[in-house]
Amino acid sequence: MITAYISIGSNIEREHYLPAGIAAVTQLATSWRMSRVFEAEPVGFDGDNFFNSVVEITTSLSLTVLQQSLKDIERQLGRPEAATKNQSRTIDLDILLYGDVISECSPTLPRSDLYKFAFVLWPMSELCPELVIPGQQHTIAELWQNFSPQQQLWPVELS
Repeated sequence: MITAYISIGSNIEREHYLPAGIAAVTQLATSWRMSRVFEAEPVGFDGDNFFNSVVEITTSLSLTVLQQSLKDIERQLGRPEAATKNQSRTIDLDILLYGDVISECSPTLPRSDLYKFAFVLWPMSELCPELVIPGQQHTIAELWQNFSPQQQLWPVELS
């Protein structure tokens, strides 16, 4: 069993697709827990605000199978296979961490979003503040304390 952290985001029909993405991801897990949901302005393009969260899962899936399963979920939930970065989407599922794996090939781990985006780092700081990122010396809490967000972000309640 391995612990993985998955970033989940949606800005198209987000009240529908974020819960659907969470439900699908948790089906890949033997146990799971989730950060709060945050609303965030898009980064790098004009579009509707996102709902974002991070889900921690315990899974027996290999990294390759988990990555493919997440891509399958994205397609099932209406994300085009040829979708590009910096555009609106029904669902976006990214592996942030997969155990202690460090990888420079797809998927790159730890995912660089951990160091760049408040919509990833704030939820991670809720889930696992004392976690040390593989290959680093700092905890998630330390990264968050020293982070200067360039993006507006706030917690929201989903109905």
